[in-house]
Amino acid sequence: MTRRSWSRHAATTPLLALAVVAVLAGGCGSDDTPSGAGSIPTDCGSAPEPTPLRAEVIAEHPHDPTAFTQGLVVVDGALYESTGRRGRSSVREVDLDTGRVLRSTDLDPTLFGEGLTTVGDDRLVQLTWTEGRALVWNRSELTAVGEHRYDGEGWGISTLDDGRLVMSDGSATLTVRDPEDFSVLERWPITRADGAADRLNELEWDGERLWANRWQTDEIVRIDLRCRRVDGVLDGSPLTARAAAVAAPGQPIDVLNGIAHRPDTGELLLTGKNWPLLFKVVVTEDARR
Repeated sequence: MTRRSWSRHAATTPLLALAVVAVLAGGCGSDDTPSGAGSIPTDCGSAPEPTPLRAEVIAEHPHDPTAFTQGLVVVDGALYESTGRRGRSSVREVDLDTGRVLRSTDLDPTLFGEGLTTVGDDRLVQLTWTEGRALVWNRSELTAVGEHRYDGEGWGISTLDDGRLVMSDGSATLTVRDPEDFSVLERWPITRADGAADRLNELEWDGERLWANRWQTDEIVRIDLRCRRVDGVLDGSPLTARAAAVAAPGQPIDVLNGIAHRPDTGELLLTGKNWPLLFKVVVTEDARR
């Protein structure tokens, strides 16, 4: 993957040395053979072509253009963000309205931050790209409280209603994991009637469907997990164009990446790597297509 540089924000707190990051009891979750791939209900039938979707922008908010965004999640009204690049990765709390970084903790410089989700009452789990480490943070303090180990690459992650974690690795297969020990429970190949479903990256569960951006494209796909297929495709190119138009001279933007669902309103928050804007949107069917 091509990863562009990220500049560290001034309001940061160094992460404690790796040696003091305690591993949770049983926290080195293994990637043993999963219990099963899970059966697809017979009433799913053959997959129809995905519904074209569009993002109706409700509001634009400032976003730190130096943030190489890898994950977003809203918890109790607060916005948390994971940023990437080795030596510049962080986990942070951000003020939605102003884009100001309220708190931030740097990762160890050998780690490349990736997807971010919430677990339990006061935990965040942050993936790393190739290091096979899922970092566990105390959400209230943004302090490291443990980690899990996994095989392969870590891209996106989200938490389902039943507490299980769903994780991407850039392929068309999602991995379902136990939130306690990060062990593999199932693997779900995702299909798409009109094309490829690979490059699944940032993930966000909205209570009914899973949203995923496809890396190095302007597509955000909506996934029906019951039938394991893409049932909607959102064209994010207008957002990319708008972010590029607002970017300061000499500050190029990177790809769309960053999806957070607001449970209180049903809106999605969308941004990208080094984007100067974060968009609050409502997704509708695109009648123009």
